[in-house]
Amino acid sequence: MIPATIPDIKKILYATDLSDNARYAFSYAMSLANKYGAGITILHVLEDISPFADSLVMNIVGEKKWKELRNSGEQQVLDTIKERLQNFCEEVSRDLPECPFITDEIVVKIGNPADEIMDLIERGDYDLVAMGAHGHGVIGSAMMGSISRRVVRRSKKPVLVVRLPD
Repeated sequence: MIPATIPDIKKILYATDLSDNARYAFSYAMSLANKYGAGITILHVLEDISPFADSLVMNIVGEKKWKELRNSGEQQVLDTIKERLQNFCEEVSRDLPECPFITDEIVVKIGNPADEIMDLIERGDYDLVAMGAHGHGVIGSAMMGSISRRVVRRSKKPVLVVRLPD
């Protein structure tokens, strides 16, 4: 039998794809952070381009030039998204001054979203993961998005998946 204890939530990982659903899920993460005095780490993962597209561009511009362009472009994109996330946090704080929360860190990565989220969960000491469900179309309204579904299945930490209201 598992003892009934009230969890001590001090660190929340909020994974966002910057969609409306993710923004809505952020309000839940923020509410929990406020209630428990927890810090929030915000994670956004840019999906890496496919190896096929990568090789096509490399064949056109050359391997060395492509690596230079990609490295400088990636850093610029990462900086831009990090700035957008910081502005988003400040905007939410202004809109809801009665609900302060602490942003521990803003992380932007490039790779497979589910894998990068799981990597951060495993490396961090998070008490809870919050993210939006992102199903699309007729089937999507009845199911979670594939990334949130993979995270729920693989995570050893509790995962709060938030849907947009109807």
